[in-house]
Amino acid sequence: MTFTPYTAPAPGTPTPTAGRREWTALAVLLLPCLLVSMDVSVLYFAVPFLTAQLEPSSVQQLWILDIYGFVLAGLLITMGALGDRIGRRRLLLGGAVLFGLASCLAAYAQTPGMLIAARALLGVGGATLMPSTLALIRNLFTDGRQRGKAIAIWSAATAGGIAVGPVLSGALLEHFWWGSVFLINAPAMALLLICGPLLLPEFRNPAVGRFDLPGAALSLAAMLPAVYGIKEIARNGVAALPVAALVVGALAAAAFVGRQRTARHPMLDLELFRHRGFSGSVLMNLLAMFAVVGCAVFFTQYLQTVRGMSPLRAALWNVVPTLAIGGMAPLSAALARRLDRAVVIAAGFALAAVGFLSLSWLEPSSPLWFPLVGSAIYASGLVAVMSLGNELAVGAAPPERAGSASAVLESGTELGGALGMAALGTIGSAVYRHDIQGALPAELPARVADAAHETLAGAVAAAARLPGRAGHALLAAARDAFVHGLHAATLCAAGVMAAAAVLAVVLLRGLRTTAEAGEETGGDHQAAAPAAVN
Repeated sequence: MTFTPYTAPAPGTPTPTAGRREWTALAVLLLPCLLVSMDVSVLYFAVPFLTAQLEPSSVQQLWILDIYGFVLAGLLITMGALGDRIGRRRLLLGGAVLFGLASCLAAYAQTPGMLIAARALLGVGGATLMPSTLALIRNLFTDGRQRGKAIAIWSAATAGGIAVGPVLSGALLEHFWWGSVFLINAPAMALLLICGPLLLPEFRNPAVGRFDLPGAALSLAAMLPAVYGIKEIARNGVAALPVAALVVGALAAAAFVGRQRTARHPMLDLELFRHRGFSGSVLMNLLAMFAVVGCAVFFTQYLQTVRGMSPLRAALWNVVPTLAIGGMAPLSAALARRLDRAVVIAAGFALAAVGFLSLSWLEPSSPLWFPLVGSAIYASGLVAVMSLGNELAVGAAPPERAGSASAVLESGTELGGALGMAALGTIGSAVYRHDIQGALPAELPARVADAAHETLAGAVAAAARLPGRAGHALLAAARDAFVHGLHAATLCAAGVMAAAAVLAVVLLRGLRTTAEAGEETGGDHQAAAPAAVN
């Protein structure tokens, strides 16, 4: 079978349904989605190996882990707007080149500084790939029903990549050196560069004018300090530097909004936020990621430290809930064709609340199926929420603004995850520290006792220094305290999900995408209506 380069249909022509070419193109677009989301978590197992070879300082190690997410979050809005101007396929393919080259640079890094720089370049490449893929889906699938299915598949692939990353990392490290976790990106990017020009349409907005460089700088100045401040507070508690970063980020965000209101050619159409279909969907995605990311760290530690699993075994069990929810995104898309989207999204949040609530009964001795089922329940609900939220937000935006709209959606997702890690992590840690305080024996050295008071890993190390029964008693108390902290975090997440279910009905009730409105009136699906239609 041979392909000729794809050309988009002329404006005003009847909207075609997607065929084999478009669905094959979607499969190509899933490659960057999987790899960008995998790169968030693929380093989890590789850190001890690269630390032994490169010998980074503690600060350098943190930057190796975090710089990718910082740059990715900071550049999403900029790259989404750039794709609307220069062409989404062009940006996607350019990002694929950068992502592939940066992966090779990271794989063969000889110093910590070289690896940090490569991870930063990976973040730049990732920021070009994510909004471009979702925006191109908006152009490939002009039929509202088909677009809903396509975005559901895209959402499932993005969520699955985060879960698969640690498993793939662990499997590679069993047989190869630590750089292999980066090198696997190169052949996938090469495949994208070969198939992309043949299968993907080019789309740009000819009316957006010059690129807003001051706006791009302000968006970066808003997101970078905000994400840094939230992550630092989650990791080390409230301190002057992260609080100052949050203040700087808030001031830059205010300046960015002011710039977009007055600029002749703004990078972001603020009118989108006046419509419930877009702003409500961004909020729903933010709340969903708040709960997912905030509780994921507890589940991983529960498997590894409370149940004593190896990292690879814990990662494999962590994938089980993801496999169980594979059909949830398409199911939610089908239900949304029969019911009001707001009802389906609210039901997804309610299901997530039940899953989180069930985990508040988890104990150190609970059978393994119990946390797996609870995780599958909440993940099923939130996959439904995010797939429908993505579809509604992209469908609410006019085609020429799909890149910017997708970037805002992704930025909200990144911010929600950072907020969840900070808020739920802080709550769980506070409960742990309160419960473990009375269990620390007086004979422990002050430094060891402080470490045990702060984290479960510190308590495990402290218990190993104590003889027989005393060590076992401390370890049991620490595991109980950690699980109590998990209870507090999951109860908080369940409350947020219950509130989000109510918000979904209030904010999203009766909304349709512009394509669906066109189907009812017989109009052009690609009309540049800037809003969801009530």
